[in-house]
Amino acid sequence: MATRTDAPTRREQILREAARLFAERGFHGVGVDEIGAAVGISGPGLYRHFAGKDAMLAELLVGISGQLLTGGKRRVVEADGGAEAVLDSLVEGHIDFALDDRPLITLHDRELDRLRDSDRKLVRQLQRQYVELWVEVVREVYPALTEPTARSAVHSVFGLLNSTPHLGRPGALPGRGVTAALLHRMARGAFAAAAGDTVL
Repeated sequence: MATRTDAPTRREQILREAARLFAERGFHGVGVDEIGAAVGISGPGLYRHFAGKDAMLAELLVGISGQLLTGGKRRVVEADGGAEAVLDSLVEGHIDFALDDRPLITLHDRELDRLRDSDRKLVRQLQRQYVELWVEVVREVYPALTEPTARSAVHSVFGLLNSTPHLGRPGALPGRGVTAALLHRMARGAFAAAAGDTVL
């Protein structure tokens, strides 16, 4: 969701407001009428776009998992400068997600188990592929890391970057650029520490 630069479609507007409301008040604490009101249409009008709240939640969580994987693959192909540049690009892409789509992180943590089994399995499958993409790059940069250790390090870095919903309201942060740079240094420092390198 954070990668679009053109005007959002009505469907995307609905999803963005649904994510915000679900994250703020919980899936069961939000009605269809409230989501509709947030985008200026009637609650029943939402059914022209989605079968219901369950469908919105599934599209949000499956959608962002797919976007992260697709974006990660693109960054691996497009990065210029070797494995270090690829890793930096992956970190930057995940930081963009962590800063711009914070409600989706909260939704994933709280509501993933509400998905149908097939949707939940798809989310997990996409996430595993995304992790393995990172593991391959991390091991190129830090060849001393075993595959299990690299995988653990990737999960740990995701936990660090995905902590953004707990950093306070956006206005309380020191600024997007400063926060992004801090998260980037911490992520690279964590990988270096996992490999036993000196972290300056």
